[in-house]
Amino acid sequence: MIGVLIASLIAMILYVIGLIVTVSISSLNTSRIMKHGLIIFVIGYVLTAIIFYFVMPAITVPNMLIANLIIAVVLLPLLLYAVQPGEKVETRVVTPLVLVLGAAVIGVIVITILSFTTLQQAHQSISIQEEAEAKPLSKDETPITVAPEFARNKIQKAMSVVPNPQFYDLGKLQVQKVNDEIVYIAPVEFADFWKFVRGKETAGYFKISATNVNAQPEFHEEPMQYTNSSYFHKYIQRVIYNKYPQYIQSGVAQVEVDDDGKPWYVQTVYRPVHVTNRPNVDAIKVVVIDPQNGDMQMFDTKEAPDFIQGSVSSEMATLENDYFGKYVHGWLNSVFGKRDVKIPNESGTESGVTPMFNEEGEMFYFTDMTSPKENIDSALGYTLVNARTGELTYYGGEKNNGIMDSEGAKQIVNKEFPEKKWEGYMPVLYNVDGNPTWVVNVLDPNGLHKQYAYIKANDSDFVVFGDTASETLDAYRMALLQDPSNVGATDDAVTEQVTGEVERVLVTSSDQGQIVQFLLTDDPTIYTVNASKAPLAIFLKQGDHIQADVQILDNGTATVEKIDIEELTE
Repeated sequence: MIGVLIASLIAMILYVIGLIVTVSISSLNTSRIMKHGLIIFVIGYVLTAIIFYFVMPAITVPNMLIANLIIAVVLLPLLLYAVQPGEKVETRVVTPLVLVLGAAVIGVIVITILSFTTLQQAHQSISIQEEAEAKPLSKDETPITVAPEFARNKIQKAMSVVPNPQFYDLGKLQVQKVNDEIVYIAPVEFADFWKFVRGKETAGYFKISATNVNAQPEFHEEPMQYTNSSYFHKYIQRVIYNKYPQYIQSGVAQVEVDDDGKPWYVQTVYRPVHVTNRPNVDAIKVVVIDPQNGDMQMFDTKEAPDFIQGSVSSEMATLENDYFGKYVHGWLNSVFGKRDVKIPNESGTESGVTPMFNEEGEMFYFTDMTSPKENIDSALGYTLVNARTGELTYYGGEKNNGIMDSEGAKQIVNKEFPEKKWEGYMPVLYNVDGNPTWVVNVLDPNGLHKQYAYIKANDSDFVVFGDTASETLDAYRMALLQDPSNVGATDDAVTEQVTGEVERVLVTSSDQGQIVQFLLTDDPTIYTVNASKAPLAIFLKQGDHIQADVQILDNGTATVEKIDIEELTE
């Protein structure tokens, strides 16, 4: 209650000033004015505290100034009426009170204007890196292949394993890495107020793999009293507000579990820039709460306990993308000139962004950026926001500039199955053999996983569908090899030189040309070359000796970029 009491007291300051002005100037009996003034103050304070208990406005200059103005406008006329009921109020009292209220109104207007002028400062508070050469994400760095809608659907079907399941609903899904496994964590939350009154504590949380569509959810019994769905003094947001009322909370608190399986609520908070409510991204904090007893601790986001991957919330990452893209040259430019303005797409799975992990186990939020010009569906680049530090990296080099955006990738999937009403979810940009590629989950109207779609990001007609991620990847790679217009991998891919004697050869034909596959003696790798790149390859036979520049893939195969056949080139 401390935060509520402090905020309510601050919100009464303008009324107290008005009361002092009235006592000082009015010709009426001072004790009468003070008596009525104190009664109105107590009533107003109690009502304000009740309202603030539920609204929980952060103690910031804009919030408190507006609250002061509203309370003063309501209570000061009541005071004047109470001391002179049915009589005309003294002009010498009204005039200074109007001036005081007018100054407060001007203050609100000034702060509103400042909130727009400080948008560029909020942009500058973001730690930004820009990479000249865009680097599409490799498959190993983005292992999340299960759409959260599909995971939620599976968990919903397993709710019967929860004790008294009629008491609960499923809470917000949060992806994290637990014991080297990428999983979704979903707490069970109270269904309504009466379930909270009867149940007193929630039953626990579900865990399900974020990389295996065939995995089944596991329920973990971990009773929690302080949750997002609890009421009164056990409501997570109120618990934080009462201790840190000067901080603004970003989004809804999420559950993350430590390596022992114990759940913790995690909430991103921040102090605003100057006298506005704009965030200072460089100084955001995270509050970690024990849901069993309500104990909490605040950390710098990068210094949070190691098991916490998302100390920066997805809502904060979305806000960062918004400030980074729109306000690079301030608010006026974002409205009129729009020079260098980039608009983040909202195709992500969490508040417009999509979480993913790199090879080191660090979590990032992915978002592609597009042009503010209407009817433009190409991407200008993409951002990765570090989920522990808030640092933003923008990849906007030539490789990704001009490729289709995530909305375009989803629309391609949506148009493929109109009769079944299957739709695309969770588009993520991969690097497949040097080709920027959108990988999209295909779900039915019930949220059940149906297929994967691999879409060449610079060619909307180049789409491959499959039932599993590995099967679709292999088919997509083969399609790339069969496409004569595909220039092959870029300089980012690692090329190796191999020599050896040909042991087996297979030549296949397609509408787009001939594909030669061969094995070398004592080498299990399957080498594939498009005859349009190496015409002499169709004459390859057992016993030939070759020297080739190849790119080794991660499924026991390799693509051939250049080949010399000793028996044909001598």
